[in-house]
Amino acid sequence: MATRTFTPAEANALLERVRPLVERLVEERATALATRVRRAELSAKVGGNGGGIDPHGVARIAAAADEAAAGVRAAVEELHALGVEVKDLDAGLVDFPALRDGERVYLCWQLGEDEVAWWHGLEEGSAGRRPLPL
Repeated sequence: MATRTFTPAEANALLERVRPLVERLVEERATALATRVRRAELSAKVGGNGGGIDPHGVARIAAAADEAAAGVRAAVEELHALGVEVKDLDAGLVDFPALRDGERVYLCWQLGEDEVAWWHGLEEGSAGRRPLPL
């Protein structure tokens, strides 16, 4: 299957749909990480003597972890369906495949930025971001 490519104008127009998905992705990821830490704390306590642990609380944490993981997966799948590649779950960094003089590159956007204003080569990653135009 051919990968969709975007012009800067197309990528910026799609931000209306991408931004809320990335916001949700970052929030769900933070929740997933927090519940993972809480689960580890409970596991350590159970490994000790298990005293004072609320079994309903354990179940709530497990459900929250599962829900957050499902939210991350759903947001990533929706972004992929739009042709957008997720690069950093925590920072909300995504790439839009593009062409520059017939060569594949990425248009780069991160949560908090007003518009897609950067690009980089396939091997450079976000550290090699350069300002648009291509």
